[in-house]
Amino acid sequence: MTIQEAIEARHSVRAYKDQPLADEVARRLEEEIAVVNQKGNLHVQLIRNEPKAFQGTMAKYGKFRNANNYLVMAGKKAEDLDERVGYYGEHLVLLAQTLGLNTCWVGLSYSKVPGTYVLDEGEKIACYIAIGYGETQGVGHKIKTVEKVSNASDNTPSWFRKGVEAALLAPTAVNQQKFSFEYVGVKDGRHQVRAKKGFSMIGYTQMDLGIVKYHFEIGADNTNFDWV
Repeated sequence: MTIQEAIEARHSVRAYKDQPLADEVARRLEEEIAVVNQKGNLHVQLIRNEPKAFQGTMAKYGKFRNANNYLVMAGKKAEDLDERVGYYGEHLVLLAQTLGLNTCWVGLSYSKVPGTYVLDEGEKIACYIAIGYGETQGVGHKIKTVEKVSNASDNTPSWFRKGVEAALLAPTAVNQQKFSFEYVGVKDGRHQVRAKKGFSMIGYTQMDLGIVKYHFEIGADNTNFDWV
């Protein structure tokens, strides 16, 4: 499965088979986590065979079952931490999909279990990502139109529309899709694209922005543009 195929196939899954991650799959994830931590200045940790984080009251409310493996998405406190967590976390989510796994971003419905993770000075946990072999592949949800979240038109490049289409398939908190993309133009021979987060009482729009920007880059498949 390619990353583009993973974007189209991936849906949130909360119920998992009572099955540990295959060692080879876990090794591949750990390798990529090391890369992500370096590139994104994060402290992501893979926790395996640990059932307590998703057995609390909030987890039951979130309808999680056999969520015994998860990613602790952590990093040093900073204004852009949530966006980096979203961007690099979604990279790991899509990689997991290509490895035959299923995932679910979790903002509140988890418990922090002492001794399962390490936080260095000045670090915080932004969220968890449940990961494992899903009982199902999940289901899709209604999404907004390209025109609703962007200025894509006959006058904008085709890759820009493809990027927005991929972004619309990205997971966002309660499927709120509070984001927008604007094709700005060309400057010094490079295309300019602006991504904005919208307002939400639920929150997590900064993290969502990182997620959708990663999707946009995959869908656009164009290195000749800059975020502005």
